[in-house]
Amino acid sequence: MLSANELVSVGTFQVLKLPLGFIRVLEWLFSIFAFATCGGYSGQLWVSVDCQLDKASSNLSIGIDFAYPFRLHQVSFEAPLCEGRRRERLFLIGDYTSSAEFFVTIAVFAFLYSFMATIVYIFFQNKYRENNRGPLIDFIVTVVFSFMWLVSSSAWAKALSDIKVATDPDEVQELMSACKVMTNKCGSVQGPRWSGLNTSVVFGFLNFILWAGNIWFVFKETGWHKGGPARYAGAPPEKQAETINQQQPYNQGSFDQSGGYSAQGDQEQVSEYSAVGGPTSYSNQM
Repeated sequence: MLSANELVSVGTFQVLKLPLGFIRVLEWLFSIFAFATCGGYSGQLWVSVDCQLDKASSNLSIGIDFAYPFRLHQVSFEAPLCEGRRRERLFLIGDYTSSAEFFVTIAVFAFLYSFMATIVYIFFQNKYRENNRGPLIDFIVTVVFSFMWLVSSSAWAKALSDIKVATDPDEVQELMSACKVMTNKCGSVQGPRWSGLNTSVVFGFLNFILWAGNIWFVFKETGWHKGGPARYAGAPPEKQAETINQQQPYNQGSFDQSGGYSAQGDQEQVSEYSAVGGPTSYSNQM
């Protein structure tokens, strides 16, 4: 097992200063905020029923608790009927489990992948770039997560809007039989606090922006962007030489023939010049 100092010496932490590594760290943090604000939510609302004809049956503080994953149809509460001491058991309306769990699941998997990718960037950079497989896989996963963040965030935003309507104290009062009687008075004591869930939606779309923006920086690491040199990086030397020779044809035989022909032609011109020029020069001397 390597010690902490040895791991630090082996790792290339300079990658965290580059957009590729820096954005991965932001994705890791923002995914934590996304699933923590949604998955850890619990809310409560309070309504009151004031029975005018039977004050003893009134209940001015009816508390209704609900939480993730927002199976509201399973959330029950008791309300007075204002007829003696009789009560009725009621349930909220709606089931938003699929949208909430889908959003949290994407956030958890994004957290795990971004953490794993950061570790690979730092300590296994050579393996990551070997045969160009690492950047290609990273690129495909980044595109998929970008799309999933958009879908899950949009679905969760719509579900949250419906949850706000279903847990509105004014809407809950309409479920009570006592509130349908004009002589009784029903009111809203306190509504749920939505700051946590609103923040989760914001972090969901921020994660989409981060992952979509990181597509370009991951694409730059692939052979598709780097072109020719990257295609030959993982190939053996013999294959590289064969590929280069195919792209740059070289006819050795024709070159030799043309070179020989040119050399022979030069010799013939020199010999003809000597044969003609030699005697002419000699006769002039005579």
